[in-house]
Amino acid sequence: MKLAAEHNYAFRRRLNQVHLPDRRNPHAQPTAEEIVLDNTWTIILASEASDYLFRVAQDLQDYLAVSMGIAVKVIRHDHAAEAADTDSRVIAIGARDDFSERGRRLRKSRAFRLQVTPERIVITGYDERGAAQGCYRLEDIMNLREAPFIPVQDKVREPIFAPRMTHSGWGIDNFPDQHLNAIAHAGIDAILVFVKDINMTNTGHLDFANLIDRAEAFGLDVYFYSYMKSRKHPDDPEAEAFYENMYGKLIKTFPRVKGIVFVGESCEFPSKDERTKGRLRLDPVPPGQENDKRPFPGWWPCRDYPQWLNLVKGIMRKYNPDLDVVFWTYNWGWAPAQDRIALINSLPTDISLEVTFEMFENIVKNGITTRCVDYTASFVGPGTYFRTEAEAASARKIPLYAMSNTGGVTWDFGVIPYQPIPYQWKRRWDALLQAHRDWGLVGLMECHHFGWWPSFISELSKEAYWTGGDDFDSHIRRIAERDFGQEGADDALRAWELWSDAANDYVPTNEDQYGPFRIGPSYPFLFLDQEVTFPDVPYAHFGARIMKPKYRSHAPADVPAEIVLLTRMEKKMQKGVQTLKRAIRFTPPRRREYATRMILLGSFMAKSIRTTIHAKQWFLCSQVLRAENPKREDVLATLDEMVVIANREIANAKQTIPLVEQDSRLGWEPSMEYMTDKSRLEWKIAQVTEVINELIPQYRKNLAP
Repeated sequence: MKLAAEHNYAFRRRLNQVHLPDRRNPHAQPTAEEIVLDNTWTIILASEASDYLFRVAQDLQDYLAVSMGIAVKVIRHDHAAEAADTDSRVIAIGARDDFSERGRRLRKSRAFRLQVTPERIVITGYDERGAAQGCYRLEDIMNLREAPFIPVQDKVREPIFAPRMTHSGWGIDNFPDQHLNAIAHAGIDAILVFVKDINMTNTGHLDFANLIDRAEAFGLDVYFYSYMKSRKHPDDPEAEAFYENMYGKLIKTFPRVKGIVFVGESCEFPSKDERTKGRLRLDPVPPGQENDKRPFPGWWPCRDYPQWLNLVKGIMRKYNPDLDVVFWTYNWGWAPAQDRIALINSLPTDISLEVTFEMFENIVKNGITTRCVDYTASFVGPGTYFRTEAEAASARKIPLYAMSNTGGVTWDFGVIPYQPIPYQWKRRWDALLQAHRDWGLVGLMECHHFGWWPSFISELSKEAYWTGGDDFDSHIRRIAERDFGQEGADDALRAWELWSDAANDYVPTNEDQYGPFRIGPSYPFLFLDQEVTFPDVPYAHFGARIMKPKYRSHAPADVPAEIVLLTRMEKKMQKGVQTLKRAIRFTPPRRREYATRMILLGSFMAKSIRTTIHAKQWFLCSQVLRAENPKREDVLATLDEMVVIANREIANAKQTIPLVEQDSRLGWEPSMEYMTDKSRLEWKIAQVTEVINELIPQYRKNLAP
């Protein structure tokens, strides 16, 4: 199935559609253990129920109408508790205060009890957010069943992690109501927004109070992610006034914000720790310090971070005593364990400690060792850095959070909505659950500025993160049967296994994650010292600033082995694509567009791997040209090889254009905006063509005879 070409940002129409239309399978028949919802049912809630809970009831009403073709009423009932015991054909929704007897088994915020009998359905939440999650669970059951059929049951479910934080997948710091609703449906309970000042993000003005109000209307908390510049040491006489005017003013203005996240590179301050430069990274270099090799304070676990943290924490909690202050150790995971642990042992215990789950691990593949310096799904985790800090936090009873990247995408691929590698994600979820048991891991940051996208991966993760979740193997098979038909399910599962296995061949080098994998087939191929300006947009959070167009390797000797691994990875991705193409033959018509987009996604990922292989081959050729006194015949042969590589990469880029034309989400990422759409792919093709037609011939001409 070929999809019609769509313009840039058209994907937002799909992202805004929380309840997909016509999800009902007309051939589905109920079993003896299932009840059937129809137009004779009514949704009821207490007369005094909040506006929030009433909107939840309306959401369920909308779902039944849009997705299942059922029209039901929503009514406020003066005797809802009694009706929940006696009335027939009702879906009763309430919290413990509404259905006190039914809620006795509930012990945790957002927990719920779902009771389904032939006569009625009763959803009881620990609180109203729990009642909402019970309603969403009802939707999940019907989505998987593709019919308004609900098994008779009496089950209590509790969230394992809180908070679960995510950035926007719609656009950096942009949260339309529909996106907030989708996030809530996914079982996530908090959103993140970058903060530079009052109502200011990194990209401009945003009404924070309005965002907090709207998020609350969907049962979501808001966390600020600080980008505010901390220019005073706590010992400075004016420090308290400075931070009062900055962080104090922020929380005083928005006292209902749930928490604030501090990470080294964005909250660094002029530390007096002699092991650091003692100044902020972007500040001017003082005379005489041009050759200072010490790290900046944001990149070292400074002894005085607890002093700074206690000062700003005390100021902020004057205005919100319950403010969740999250201290994230992302930047100093490379530092010796004793220095990191010493810092944790001196932190106040009334904060939350966030640690990245997989970073700074030495990963051995194909005889080479690579240190993972950013987020990756290729290593399940936990890494040694996480383990050591988790143990220290647990010993001091500091609440422990993880940057888990389980929103569905990591730093492995830069401009895709999610990584369709469910079996690899399953291993990550299992490891996080083990960390919960071992060290008391309680909260997750599920993504960074690459945002969150609803997919079958988020369906699976939601089950993993709640007690009483469906068995993974049976759950993923039911998803495969739903999306690809019973006859196509085996091929779909096999494709997902191949893609999951392919993730293990990925090598998370800094050069690749900030190079060709950052943008895929639009990545430029520069000839020696050629300079280019990548065509990004000025309003992007990062744009091309986060991409390095001149490919380098910190370990050139490892590059051939990396090529072997990536070649193997590409073959598995391609085989998965072909396997999924077999599966789509059995896909029900109502699911064919979704299945086609998954094939496009897998194909785009394979093209990105091919670009990275070509970039490494190009680099090896460049090394020959840069060698001291190379032989002329070696140079000429290398130039011939570079022409071959360049032509192959042009073909790869051309083959990518139909993929991004059919799915406008491919080639885009919230913090970078469009980096690999048709126009940028054409720019790259022109850039490489210039290398072939002009720069290489000129270099040949200038060679000494």
